[in-house]
Amino acid sequence: NVTLFNGDGFNYTAKVLQVKKSCVVELLNKEENPSESKLNLTLAQGVAKGEKMDFLIQKAVELGVNKIIPILSERCVVKLSGDKLVKRTKHWQKIVISACEQSGRSVIPEMVSPIGLDEFLQQPSVNGFVLHHRSEQTLLDMAVANKATILIGPEGGLSGAEIVQATQAGYQSLLLGSRVLRTETASLAAIANMQLLWGS
Repeated sequence: NVTLFNGDGFNYTAKVLQVKKSCVVELLNKEENPSESKLNLTLAQGVAKGEKMDFLIQKAVELGVNKIIPILSERCVVKLSGDKLVKRTKHWQKIVISACEQSGRSVIPEMVSPIGLDEFLQQPSVNGFVLHHRSEQTLLDMAVANKATILIGPEGGLSGAEIVQATQAGYQSLLLGSRVLRTETASLAAIANMQLLWGS
């Protein structure tokens, strides 16, 4: 028997009947998967170079994020447009699905096509946070939330003007600690801490 999922939050036990170019199975059982966190978390991540972004997306899914929005900001080294953008988004979607398989999740997080920071900040946000190493607020100072968005810059971080832009859009600046972290470290540390405090 094999266990299957299609993103609806259930696991399906099935028996394999035939394997050729496609696979035929008989569904035997359906049960709800309790692995989802009570925290609905969106990661708005400045696009990092190459394998860093792949690693970051994979681990963010394993840690329970519900939505990933790649952000094209001032200090992004990666330039995406046209066919390259479509191809990269499909590549990231495959990583999301693979990470769900590995971590036992049956709900597939939404993988959004990259957008500019200006466009992103025009969207409404509930409990939005932006990482800033000069902030004086930590997660312990924040109200407990069941829904949140965390905005994190690429290599080199968000510029000072972008931090101001985010706070003017309603995002609260957030400090993770006294050390300056790489973008992939900062993202995963923020997600893990939010899940510990507010989620699973």
